[in-house]
Amino acid sequence: MSRASALPSRPCAACGRTITWRKKWERDWESVRWCSDGCRRAGLSPTDVALERTVLELLDARAATATICPSEAARTVGGEQWRALMEPARAAARRLVARGEVVITQGGAVVDPSTTKGPVRVRRVPQAVEPERVRGRKR
Repeated sequence: MSRASALPSRPCAACGRTITWRKKWERDWESVRWCSDGCRRAGLSPTDVALERTVLELLDARAATATICPSEAARTVGGEQWRALMEPARAAARRLVARGEVVITQGGAVVDPSTTKGPVRVRRVPQAVEPERVRGRKR
């Protein structure tokens, strides 16, 4: 295990990327919310919240194992101007990953959303399968 992986981390409140603990934040670690000044300035807009909600609604409308592309949420929220919402849609997916609601996949495999580049898909976190009941009792 590397030293970096042993350090505490948390997701950025705006973009969902991982923030790793630094010595200079030792006294203020509990109040660190943003990965950069840009994220701090931008914060969460109503559009960001709408993108999160749209990702979840699109996934709810499909089979449990189905995936969506972040562009589908961007097109639903942004209409003709959807391309400008691509990075905010990916950020919405990263925030949902941090909350444990979805996973991001690439080529069918779950990937780290903070470091992934290129096309990705979003799907719900697989639910635990309940044990099969036999004659009214659990197996």
